[in-house]
Amino acid sequence: MFNVTTKSMQWGEETLTLETGKVARQADGSVIATLGETSVMANVTFARQQKPGQDFFPLTVHYQEKYYAAGKVPGGFFKREARPTEKETLTARLIDRPIRPLFVPGFKNEVLVMCTVLSHDLVNDPDMVAMIAASAALTISGAPFRGPIGACRVGFEDGDYVLNPTVDDMQDLRLNPEQRLDLVVAGTKEAVMMVESEAYELSEEEMLGAVKFAHEQIQPVIDLIIDLAEDAAKEPFDFQPVDYSDLSAAVKAAGEKEMRAAFAIADKQERTAAVAAARETIKAALTDEQLDDANLGSALKGLEASILRGDVVKTGKRIDGRKTDEIRDIVAETGILPRTHGSALFTRGETQGLVVTTLGTGDDEQFIDALHGNFKSNFMLHYNFPPYSVGEVGRVSGPGRREIGHGKLAWRALQAVLPASTDFPYTIRVVSEITESNGSSSMASVCGGSLSMMDAGVPLKAPVAGVAMGLILEEDGSYAILSDILGDEDHLGDMDFKVAGTEAGITSLQMDIKIAGITPEIMEKALAQAKAGRVHILGEMNKALSGAGEFSVHAPRIETMQIPTDKIREVIGSGGKVIREIVEVSGAKVDINDEGIIKIASPNGDSIKKAYDMIWSIVAEPEEGAVYTGTVVKIVDFGAFVNFFGKRDGLVHVSQIENRRLNHPSDVLKEGQEVKVKLLGFDDRGKVRLSMKVVDQETGEEVKKEEEGATE
Repeated sequence: MFNVTTKSMQWGEETLTLETGKVARQADGSVIATLGETSVMANVTFARQQKPGQDFFPLTVHYQEKYYAAGKVPGGFFKREARPTEKETLTARLIDRPIRPLFVPGFKNEVLVMCTVLSHDLVNDPDMVAMIAASAALTISGAPFRGPIGACRVGFEDGDYVLNPTVDDMQDLRLNPEQRLDLVVAGTKEAVMMVESEAYELSEEEMLGAVKFAHEQIQPVIDLIIDLAEDAAKEPFDFQPVDYSDLSAAVKAAGEKEMRAAFAIADKQERTAAVAAARETIKAALTDEQLDDANLGSALKGLEASILRGDVVKTGKRIDGRKTDEIRDIVAETGILPRTHGSALFTRGETQGLVVTTLGTGDDEQFIDALHGNFKSNFMLHYNFPPYSVGEVGRVSGPGRREIGHGKLAWRALQAVLPASTDFPYTIRVVSEITESNGSSSMASVCGGSLSMMDAGVPLKAPVAGVAMGLILEEDGSYAILSDILGDEDHLGDMDFKVAGTEAGITSLQMDIKIAGITPEIMEKALAQAKAGRVHILGEMNKALSGAGEFSVHAPRIETMQIPTDKIREVIGSGGKVIREIVEVSGAKVDINDEGIIKIASPNGDSIKKAYDMIWSIVAEPEEGAVYTGTVVKIVDFGAFVNFFGKRDGLVHVSQIENRRLNHPSDVLKEGQEVKVKLLGFDDRGKVRLSMKVVDQETGEEVKKEEEGATE
């Protein structure tokens, strides 16, 4: 019944296995990839016909993590997987980015790639396994795919690169100083296609070395996929790109002059209007048959690309008049919103981000339910890209893949410089509202986020800036690397290369290629040019930081205290009774974890002190020989019980009340009376022994022995 093909190899510390022919046999390509005990199934289907009028490539990638893969039941009321998590969305993007440019140019048939995590050993992250499975499934599907690609994750520990570090090694790198890098690289046999990273101030040389190391390590994976395809690949789909060279020539003849003049306009909105007018001029000169041609959009885009690209490579002059390594004018402002905890407005040319920081308590931490376990995050960055930012009318909905991806990129860039939670016990939420966009709004979010947090008084290790680089690579091998790219340069160029970091090193790197890869020489030059741009932007940002750093009066104050773990139960009380009372009486928020670390939060310092004192009275131990002020709570024949230390009571024996014989303690004491007592110690049963007669009840000073003896 089954015609199973299996290929395996040793890859790093684990065995990598690719299998096809048993599951999902009606898909065009289906592969189950297994690394260790993590298995991902990738299924590929593609339409045999292009939809009429289709002028873009409709590739859709889905990545799904099934809870059963880790032996878990989903949370929530319905107990089934719901909308994609952030991890699933980011992984789908991770798979899409390196495979999209490798389809044959002109192929516009619908393609669906679905990756499903079937098993997770909690050691090997399924995202890399999914990328390999998707590549293998595409390679054997018969689709016009110029792969395969390989992919791997790289760590950096003690100066050495680590292939496919474990999930635990990559979990919350900020708390793991030995690990300085989480890098994902995908590429073909010849070149790198995609880079995504979270780093801790790595140098350009260290980062480039990591990319080269990754490219070397994926070579055997590519060979394994080729080996699988030689035995199991389907017949290639008979696809021949449509030759629309005549249409392209007609488009060029009809409006090259007008289009070239439009791209000479520096202002984005004016240029956009002029390009639209040039398009209409071209269409007016075409025949009805040419206007109905499905390739008209591609021909128009080809003309625009040839004008923009050719001029840059030949003259070194860009459409807005800048040199290739020139950064647009920057204006950075902080403290622009009166009631927020921290705010900044970062403007670079026609790209602008309004970034706001809010400081919260432990109650505000984000709870993340992942396959490998549940954990909390005290740093969130949310990115919003409304239609008005590009002067358009559009539907406004929840965050899409773009918003999630750009927000995560900025999060990676900034979290490397955050203070330890023990030094700054706040939950930090940064929101980037993109109010204008013409290239690299994610990097504007990095710059604005850094400024906004410093305005809120967050003690960052160093400011972080980001810059987006572009590439134009011509067929003859000539190329130009562009700093701080515009939207049009991103749209019509060959590379989107985003680098963020401090003056000391890189904290995040993301690269997407629209061609069949780039060489190490180009990447090295792009990194060097990006560093110069980053340093320039940091200099401009520093001008806005002179007034930043004061803690907002509207932000909660948080004080931490450490108590013995065996006292946690006493602070919480039965059913939470004690801690609720502390919160109600003090007015402060109180959060306690399993390690005995208590965070007390309130905008009011008096509330924090009151809560602190109440907790301290519960957990602290009274000191033998010390003098305390207490209250008589009960009088008995043999003495009086005094509440002297929090909720702790002790006995003042009748012989320890005064230096004279008393008939009954009530002769000198009454309930509710304030007295001063000295802690003499504890009896054999642990009961507290107190004395009043050795303490001057007026001053609270201990009575000297000679005075005590004289009175006797």
